[in-house]
Amino acid sequence: MPTESRTISVTRRKAIARRIPQLKVTINQKALERLQRGHDWIFRSDLTGVEAEIAGPATVVSEKGKALGEALYSPKSLIALRMMTQGQERITEGLIRERLRLAHERRREMYPGEEAYRVVFGEADRLPSLIVDRFADVAVFQTLSAGMETFKETVVSALRETLDPRSILERNDSSVREREGLPLIRQAAWGEAPEEVAFRFSGKTFSFPALEGQKTGFFLDQRYNAEAAARYARGEMLDAFCYVGQFGLHAAPRAKSVLCVDASEPALAQARRNAERNGLANVETRGANAFDFLKECDQEGRRFDTVSLDPPAFVKNRAALKPALRGYKEINLRAMRLLRPGGILVTSSCSQHLSPELFEKTLAEAARDARRRVQVLEKRGQPADHPVLLAMPETDYLKCWILRVE
Repeated sequence: MPTESRTISVTRRKAIARRIPQLKVTINQKALERLQRGHDWIFRSDLTGVEAEIAGPATVVSEKGKALGEALYSPKSLIALRMMTQGQERITEGLIRERLRLAHERRREMYPGEEAYRVVFGEADRLPSLIVDRFADVAVFQTLSAGMETFKETVVSALRETLDPRSILERNDSSVREREGLPLIRQAAWGEAPEEVAFRFSGKTFSFPALEGQKTGFFLDQRYNAEAAARYARGEMLDAFCYVGQFGLHAAPRAKSVLCVDASEPALAQARRNAERNGLANVETRGANAFDFLKECDQEGRRFDTVSLDPPAFVKNRAALKPALRGYKEINLRAMRLLRPGGILVTSSCSQHLSPELFEKTLAEAARDARRRVQVLEKRGQPADHPVLLAMPETDYLKCWILRVE
């Protein structure tokens, strides 16, 4: 590394040290027991003492004064602390770099030769509130807490070292950041943002506008679910909430026709482009609110052989659970009514507050009200690059069920 770059790196580290003094935060017995069970979050209501309201690394101590480890502190969030270490281990730039390197090494072992995967999945990779996705030679990241935000320069530098990308995109435009008191940002953090990010994924070529679309630009967590759904697809297929067409395009080679429906015209334009990239001539798109479209098809008596539902997260918090359940029930009930006997329903939920048990209950109620007999063919979840922590049910968020509707 050239001397000038090394000097800049040292200067930045010193600046970070000045900007983020080491805090001490005291937690109550309830939070201590939560940590002992393996959960990494400590809520604001369980704090008994905070030296200063400054975002960054903090030493966590019990009410008896015992040092428990270090965490990322967020002054404005309900999740005040996100644990990163135990005992006397410190949170340093070197620790973050090493954990990012290890996370990438594990993904390369999982997906040899693949060019699109999640590199870092927050708490599961011991880098809480950090998300990193790789799309060929483009890396996309999100720092979703005020504590991790203080290490953003370190993250960008580590990504350059580990992935050697053409560009690094910052997609910090999630509403989660507003609850952390952070600005919404959408920009190239290093290099230039390409007009379009293109990559091979599960045997197909996909693309999305570099700084547009949802989350990091593409839903890598549906990797195997879209492949599995394609094995059951047949006849006329409806891909509702299609976004850029992942489920529909995987199913198109087996289906007679695929109709992709989404409320976003830019997403549909990208779905059409992705269909063209893969030589799929049997894919059409329709701009519409999926709720309204399902209702319209039901009223008109229109029928399909395969329906895919991949809606956004209806349940943003526990308080929104009841109205969200009504939404999930409605779309699944109407989808069941639209299917010809023996048709296939692929239905997903990415809401972490909706448990698998409650999802199953909602589907059962929808089947009852639709007066359809439903077989469960597969219960699926998220892939290995989105690992689940046993002690943190919040990391287990994705449900994708494949059903046969008689």
